[in-house]
Amino acid sequence: MDFGVVLQTDPPASRVVELTRRAEELGFSYGWTFDSHVLWQEPFVIYSQMLAETENMIVGPMVTNPGTRDWTVLASLFATLNDMYGERTVCGMGRGDSALRYIGKKPKTLATMVESMRVIKGLVAGQEVDYDGHQVQIPWLEGRGWDLPMWVAGYGPRALHTIGTHADGFILQLADTQVLEWTMAAVKAAAEEAGRNPDDVSICVVAPAYVGDNIEHQRDQLRWFGGMVGNHVADMVKRYGENTELVPQALTDYIKAREGYDYDHHGKAGNPSTDFVPDEIVDRFCILGTVDQHIEQMKELERMGVDHYGVYLMHDDQENTLEAYGSHIIPAVNG
Repeated sequence: MDFGVVLQTDPPASRVVELTRRAEELGFSYGWTFDSHVLWQEPFVIYSQMLAETENMIVGPMVTNPGTRDWTVLASLFATLNDMYGERTVCGMGRGDSALRYIGKKPKTLATMVESMRVIKGLVAGQEVDYDGHQVQIPWLEGRGWDLPMWVAGYGPRALHTIGTHADGFILQLADTQVLEWTMAAVKAAAEEAGRNPDDVSICVVAPAYVGDNIEHQRDQLRWFGGMVGNHVADMVKRYGENTELVPQALTDYIKAREGYDYDHHGKAGNPSTDFVPDEIVDRFCILGTVDQHIEQMKELERMGVDHYGVYLMHDDQENTLEAYGSHIIPAVNG
């Protein structure tokens, strides 16, 4: 199983680069960042430094979206990074939650996201694509190009069907095994329906991980994650209601106490908008506890078919968690 580290681009950017470099030394093979260009520093500028300071690390957004940058700009960004540092980029894609809502815009539709993926992936591959009725190709690639992996994050039935039909990978932003089983089955069924090999869709789980023995403190540090996931769950419940055939009860029950959300504290420990998140949800959605408990849960995820685990590292003990994964957990899982 591959391991990645997911960071926020809080200033200084040198700290993001430092953690990325250390993560590679410890056996992590992917370096991801959030992409909300107003809430945090612009990530694509920092990716260049992340790639320059590592040898093999694959780098990309967790996740970008079709609404904050022109699709041709995104394609040129990925192509430029690959040209400079080798084929070492990946594109996590979503509809745009915090990035668009924070600037007063709505997330894009799934159809728009799929169309953007077609344009971006085709341009990075050096192909000529139809873009808004115009034939466009990146001329400086001169017949070269790269197969940019496009992984998509989602929870709801339509999103999961879209992922199985169009995406190279599925990103589930929580570590609950019940939800994983349900969502992964939907993605693979959609892939098979589309005539694809379901095993060709990479399965990526990303969630906060905190190694230690003070569970109460860990819960307080990671409660923000239940609030972040709650944004997407609230959208699903609004669309589908509380139909447990379409949305698992594990996701809908806890959202009933949600009253609002403050994006100024998005993805941060101590977010005041996450008081409604109970300890049970923190325990189910995140990976907490001792080294042995992390190893046990990682092996269970691997057994279920997870190809990649990304550690959200937004808490007050980043170095120790990285060290524990590099020294104990990754070797125990990958042998």
